[in-house]
Amino acid sequence: MDYNSIIYQEDGPIARITLNRPDDGNMFTPEMCQEIRHCLDTVGRETRTRVVVLTGAGEKFFCIGGRKEGMEDTTLYAGVLPTLEMYEAIERIQKPVIASVNGFAVGGGNVLQVVCDMTIAKESAVFRQVGPMMGSFDAGFGTWYLEDLIGKKKAKEMWFTNAKLTAAEALDIGLINKVVPDAELADATTEFALTVADRGSFALASLKAAFNARHGGVGGLARMAHDLLLRTYLKTEESQELSAAFAERRTPDASKFGK
Repeated sequence: MDYNSIIYQEDGPIARITLNRPDDGNMFTPEMCQEIRHCLDTVGRETRTRVVVLTGAGEKFFCIGGRKEGMEDTTLYAGVLPTLEMYEAIERIQKPVIASVNGFAVGGGNVLQVVCDMTIAKESAVFRQVGPMMGSFDAGFGTWYLEDLIGKKKAKEMWFTNAKLTAAEALDIGLINKVVPDAELADATTEFALTVADRGSFALASLKAAFNARHGGVGGLARMAHDLLLRTYLKTEESQELSAAFAERRTPDASKFGK
């Protein structure tokens, strides 16, 4: 499979998907989200591989989310939906998906690793949610699933304070599964994936379906939240001021909030 913004490779039973926009933090674009979804749907229909590994190109970024420039134009609504469809594809595929976090997992990038079934990270990786400090939010997968992993109080802390977490801190609160030295990430990820691949594929698919069953409605809530974000919140003074202040590296004018 040939793609423009991701790289797909097969290594025995492992299907590897690499976000391939390292010069832009491996940020989401509609094209990337669509390609990941297409790739996962295709991989889900073949029997050569039994586990999926998702990582970022380069040594600095796993993924730092997506751009919101232009999303205030509601004619670009279709450009937002592929993100949700990508998350849903990770859930839908009947194979375990392992996030191999090779750097910053920020915003939608952190949500991406949260949605994956398991996460292994290098020691220098950083995890962070930044939406409220730059005029955005994720009220679907990024909240319910995060709460499942680390509890409601910690999830709210990540969203409300936008604090950075080291890989060790992320491991300590249950946000990720495993931390390894930077130089060992690739080999440790392969070993981790092969361990999973040796388990019964049917059993793993059934277990994954069972884990996901109780959240069957989160996709609908996430779509509603993104609709609210796109059609309403991004047009408010609050969102525009926060976004501008973040870009200009200044303190936002709080008098523009809440109008």
